[in-house]
Amino acid sequence: MDTFTLWQLAALAAASTLVGFSKTAVSGANTISLAVFAAVLPARESTGVLLPILIAGDLLAVLVYRRHAHWPTLLRLFPAVAVGVVAGTVFMLWADDEAVRTSIGAILLLMAGVTLWRRRARPEPAPEGEDEDGPSRGGRFRARAYGVLGGFTTMVANAGGPVMSLYLLSAGFRKLGFLGTSAWFFLIVNTSKVPFSVGLGLIDARSLLLDAALVLFVIPGAWLGRACVGRINQKLFDRIVIGATVLGGLQLLLR
Repeated sequence: MDTFTLWQLAALAAASTLVGFSKTAVSGANTISLAVFAAVLPARESTGVLLPILIAGDLLAVLVYRRHAHWPTLLRLFPAVAVGVVAGTVFMLWADDEAVRTSIGAILLLMAGVTLWRRRARPEPAPEGEDEDGPSRGGRFRARAYGVLGGFTTMVANAGGPVMSLYLLSAGFRKLGFLGTSAWFFLIVNTSKVPFSVGLGLIDARSLLLDAALVLFVIPGAWLGRACVGRINQKLFDRIVIGATVLGGLQLLLR
């Protein structure tokens, strides 16, 4: 991380802007930012640089969507997520860059496939415009499974966004409930990851210096996302989330 070309810095700045956009509009688009950071930086180091930028985006998303969070869902997920974060920390003690990329890419594609299968098996969601911020009924096993995977992937490569996005879609969340619940979830989870990342050496003075140069690019992305979210209909919103997840998973596997 000592020297960067102008194109590399531009790519990181654009990815930081996309972080802001994804936090206030299309959560699954975050996988593109993850892929850019992993392409410019070593995969392990990229997670430490990206985490403070994600937290900045989470803060902006909470300011915008804080009233729409569904706290029963959050409280149901957090214990399983904690297990996943611990498992991810243990994994990071021995995993190299290739193991990180392959594991996360495979998990993202698996979860996208499971979600598509589940969506075909259940009725269509309520029409756009109905006030439906809460989830449909679902099994505790599903919440625990997604929670553990979300905690693992967010610790290993900051890739918990797609997993949690797929869970919220499968649970029947509409846009505002989706964004509000996701905003609070990741602000709490990403903040709790900071001590683990420091202990693993993923966050240090050099990574924070780069963060200081990139974090301002999150703000225009968040503003753009807030301006666009009302113009994205529910079906398109769902398809973009799932499509971005698949593309991110393929990029990590094929790199």
